[in-house]
Amino acid sequence: MPDSYVKRILNANIYDLVNETPLDFAPQLSGRVDNRVWLKREDLQPVFSFKLRGAYNRMLKLSEAERAKGVVAASAGNHAQGVALAARTLGVKATIVMPRTTPQIKIAAVKALGGKVVLCGDSFDTAAEHADKLVTELGLVYIHPFDDPEVIAGQGTVALELLRQLSGPLDVIFVGVGGGGLCAGIAAYVKFVRPAVKIIAVEPDDAACLRAALDKGRRVKLKQVGLFADGAAVAQIGRETFRVLRQTIDGVETVSTDEICAAIKDIFEDTRSIAEPAGALAVAGMKKYVDKHRLQGHHLVAVVSGANMNFDRLRYISERTEIGEKREVILAVTIPERPGSFKRFCQLIHRRMITEFNYRMGDPERAHIFVGVQVDSDQDREDLIATLRGHDYPVADMTDNEIAKLHIRYMVGGRVSGASDELVYRFEFPERPGALFNFLNRLGGNWNISMFHYRNHGAAFGRVLAGFEVPAGERKDVPGFLEGLGYEYSNESDNPAYQFFLRG
Repeated sequence: MPDSYVKRILNANIYDLVNETPLDFAPQLSGRVDNRVWLKREDLQPVFSFKLRGAYNRMLKLSEAERAKGVVAASAGNHAQGVALAARTLGVKATIVMPRTTPQIKIAAVKALGGKVVLCGDSFDTAAEHADKLVTELGLVYIHPFDDPEVIAGQGTVALELLRQLSGPLDVIFVGVGGGGLCAGIAAYVKFVRPAVKIIAVEPDDAACLRAALDKGRRVKLKQVGLFADGAAVAQIGRETFRVLRQTIDGVETVSTDEICAAIKDIFEDTRSIAEPAGALAVAGMKKYVDKHRLQGHHLVAVVSGANMNFDRLRYISERTEIGEKREVILAVTIPERPGSFKRFCQLIHRRMITEFNYRMGDPERAHIFVGVQVDSDQDREDLIATLRGHDYPVADMTDNEIAKLHIRYMVGGRVSGASDELVYRFEFPERPGALFNFLNRLGGNWNISMFHYRNHGAAFGRVLAGFEVPAGERKDVPGFLEGLGYEYSNESDNPAYQFFLRG
């Protein structure tokens, strides 16, 4: 029974290496969701993840003979670092099998801790199969990342700490799930000590192995898993973890990539720390649960489970954050192809900030623009679409269209055979609410706009690349017109990038 874990958790003698992490109140997040929210900061462990707890607790139980043989682990990164640090502390050789998709920051960290890294396959399951072979061939001791009672007990020390740190009211604890070790350890302890506290597991919707197992009443193996939240990219819940979880948790929330990205930003705004995608699962699930159940005034804890983030992923995350927060709508809008159309379109939405504007002239009668607009809520999104349609603008909502968000936004362009009189200019203007509308308003209707690209990146200056159809006889008027705009600009008509890929 799960209560058998309580003694194991209480006897986990891990604090010579493991930190007791803080339970931080999150004032901004609390205000936004209208509940009191605390973050359990497992990102502050020596390996920036809770995984050290379980790995060290398991390895402390090794016999002298087992220590002499050495250990092997399969991991997408965080368990690997925990095993490597524990092995170095105990003087044990560690071989770590990692998927080839593992972020480089985690691979480098394992090597720095003295672990021997073997890259194999594209998922945890493939890496685990190879680790099993090494157990057979070399006699190494396998340190499982989640499906081991001592590993689960080590992770359960998180619950021991947070219940001591938050002695007052507590309604729900949210815990991210990959293989289920952290959630099983927390749930086993909490349900024994404070059974009224709810435990909600949170999974990526493209790697929801626990949800699938609960739906079927048995463990199932997913045909494929998404790799964005690589620390939770597990195709099958653990046997022991599932036994515990099905008896202890109160529900499962699944969250999208966009919702995870928004949660990363939420954590940053309260802590100035950047959680990895799997580390932000609990916060993403908490927000979704609060919205679904219309909770107010409750006391909630979300476990921030890790912060091993590759820096180069931040650009993608920042692009998706506003959509995940339901603060940006992505639209495909058809407008008449004539001078002044942009300006009239912007007049309908100018109270909202335009976050992106992509357009390339195509049809001589109609223009198709890819536009991002800042909104306050789903209702505001619906109101905006209704307003545009009410003014006879055909609109397609692309906010939940993965192809649009991943690819099409970068591909709106190409050569236009009809734009023989095209001039291309790059502009900069001070970035502030309404700045793009003011820019378009000053641009006026002198010449037809044949190309337009703008994306708000939160910088001090907005940057626009724009093309104009200017007949040869009117080109002498262009410099004076541009000077009168009052914006920084440069002529890019001879730029080789434009010449190669955009010029008709």
